[in-house]
Amino acid sequence: MIDLLPIRTQRTPVSRLAELDPDNLEFGKVFSDHMFAMDYRDGEWQEAQIVPYGNMVVSPANSALHYGQAIFEGMKAYRLTDGGVALFRPLDNWARLNTSAERMCMPLVPEELFMQGLRELISLDAGWVPTAEGGALYIRPFMFATDGFIGVRPSDSYRFMIFTTPVGSYYTKPLRVRFEQKYVRSAEGGAGYAKNAGNYGAAMYPTKLAQQEGYNQLIWTDSTEHQYVEESGTMNAIFVIDGRVVTPALSTSILDGITRRSVLQLARDMGIEVEERKVSSREVIAALVAGKLEEAFGVGTAATIAPIATIGYQGQDYDLPVVGPTAFTKRVTAALNAIRTGAAPDLHNWMVRV
Repeated sequence: MIDLLPIRTQRTPVSRLAELDPDNLEFGKVFSDHMFAMDYRDGEWQEAQIVPYGNMVVSPANSALHYGQAIFEGMKAYRLTDGGVALFRPLDNWARLNTSAERMCMPLVPEELFMQGLRELISLDAGWVPTAEGGALYIRPFMFATDGFIGVRPSDSYRFMIFTTPVGSYYTKPLRVRFEQKYVRSAEGGAGYAKNAGNYGAAMYPTKLAQQEGYNQLIWTDSTEHQYVEESGTMNAIFVIDGRVVTPALSTSILDGITRRSVLQLARDMGIEVEERKVSSREVIAALVAGKLEEAFGVGTAATIAPIATIGYQGQDYDLPVVGPTAFTKRVTAALNAIRTGAAPDLHNWMVRV
C-alpha cells in the first residue's frame, strides 16, 4: 500500500453540461468539465489535482514530442439501471497502462493513485455519463514525458492525466475492411502490445490508403509473411468459424484487449468453443468461400463490437452472410450491455461502482 495524495480540486465556475446534446454525440469531440493530473518528479508522484478541462503549456523541447514517450488507455463508465455509475474493468486498464509504461521506459502508476484520481474525477463529472442506450463516458488516462531536453534518453519527469468524453456508437454500420499485406502495424519484439502513441501514428497512412479505396479499416497481418491476422484497425479481430470463436493468440505485436478478454470469457460462459491461435488470411477467405465463416468483427473499448460486412483480399471483395438475431455478436453485445448497466449479474466482478 502507498499513501494516497491529497487531491486539490478546482471546480469549473460554469459547467458546460447544459450545452451537451445527448442525441448527437460525436465520438471524442465533446469533453467533460474537469480533468485529473499529477506529476512525477524527483522519483515520486506529486501534486495531484483536478482542474477545469483546458489546454496545457509545454516546452517546445518537450521530449514526448520529439522522442515519443507517450502512452494512453481507453476505458468507459456506464450509467446503471438504478441511476448510479460504474467503471468497467478499471484495474485491467491500470495494469495495462503499467505494461505500456514499462515498455516505454516510464514510471509505473500505483494502483491506489490511479483509482483515487479516477474515482474522484468520475464522481465530480458523473452528470456527463449518458443515460441513452449504447451511451457511455469514455475515459482517457494518459502519460507523457515532460522534460524540456533535446537528447535521446528517458525523461526524468512525467505527467499523468485523465479526461473524459461522453460518447455514443463509434461505428453506425457494419464495416468494410481489407487485409493489409504490405504495410506493418508492429513486428514481433516491438511495442505493438503497448498502447504507445507511435503505434497509432504509424498506422494512419496505410489506413488512409484503404479508406481511399472504400474500406473503413484494415486487417493487419504479421510482419514476416504478411498472412497471419494481427488486429483489425485499432481493434482485436475475432471470427466465428464453423461454430467456434477464433482469434489470434496474443503476442508482443498484438494488444491485450480488455474487450477481447471479456468477449472470449462470455463465449466460454455460453458454452462456445474458443480458439486463441494463429489465423491466416487464407484460412479466413477459404472459410468464407466454403460458407463456414459465420461472423467476423472487431472488438475494442471505443467500438465495443464492430461487425464486419465485407473483407477485401488480393483485390477482390468477399461479403459475409447477414447475421440473424441469434448471432454470436448480437448475443455477446446484449450480454455485455446487461452487465455494464447492472441489468444482469456481474459474475466476474468486472464492474466497479463509483
